[in-house]
Amino acid sequence: MTDWVTGKIKKINYWTKNLFTIILNAKINSFIPGQFTKLSLIINGKRIHRAYSYINSPENINQEFYIKNIEKKGHLTPYLYKLNNNDKIMISKNASGFFTVNNIESCKDLWMISTGTGIGPYLSILQNGNYLEKFKRIILIHAVRYITDFSYINLINNLKTKFKNKLIIQIITSREKQQNNLLNGHIPELMKNGILEKKIGITINKNNSHIMLCGNPQMVYDTQKLLQKNYGLSKNLKNNKGNITIEKYW
Repeated sequence: MTDWVTGKIKKINYWTKNLFTIILNAKINSFIPGQFTKLSLIINGKRIHRAYSYINSPENINQEFYIKNIEKKGHLTPYLYKLNNNDKIMISKNASGFFTVNNIESCKDLWMISTGTGIGPYLSILQNGNYLEKFKRIILIHAVRYITDFSYINLINNLKTKFKNKLIIQIITSREKQQNNLLNGHIPELMKNGILEKKIGITINKNNSHIMLCGNPQMVYDTQKLLQKNYGLSKNLKNNKGNITIEKYW
C-alpha cells in the first residue's frame, strides 16, 4: 500500500500548451536519481494517481516533475496542469524503480536516449553526478516533435558546462526539419541507418557501450529490438548484467 504524504505546490512552469513542470515541497524519503514516485489528487471523491520520474537531485529540498498534459483523455494531468502555488498535492513517501546508473557496470560510453518527458530521469542523474565516474563519455539523445518542445535548455547547457568534454548532447526533431545541428526523424530509424552514430562520431559496441532508453514505449521497444538484433546487446537484469536499461512511460 502506498504511503502518501501531503506536499505543497511551490511553482509551476509552463513550457508549451501541453508541457509543464511541477515543483513541490513534501517530506519524502530520499531516492536514487532515475527513480520515480506517484503524484495524487482526490478528484470527484476518488483518488487518482500516476507515476512520474524525479527531475531534481535527491539533495534538493523541493521535488520536481516534468509532465505532459493529456488534455482530452487524461485522468490526472489536466488537474495537475491547473494547480496553483500553495495548492496541496499528495506524493508517495517512497520512490520506486531500477532505472539508475548504480545498477550499470562501468563502460566507456553511456548513452542516455529519451523522447519527450522521458529526459527527466537523466536530468536527475546528471544533476546528482553520483556514479558517473564509471563512464568516459555520456551521450544524451533527446527526441521531441518540435523544437519548441525542447524544454530545460538552460539546465542542459549548464550540465554541458559542468561535464565539459564528457557530456555530448544531440537533439532530434521528428515533425520539423532544422537547419542547425539538429537531426530530423525517429530514433530507431536514425540508428538503423547509421545516421545517429555518424552524427555523434561514436560507434555503439557491446564491449564498451551501455544504452539507457526512456520515454515512448514504441521507441523503447523498437530501439531495444534493434540493439539486440543489429548490435548484439542484451537487456540489463538484476542477476544477468547486460547493456540495455529501459523505462517505459505509459
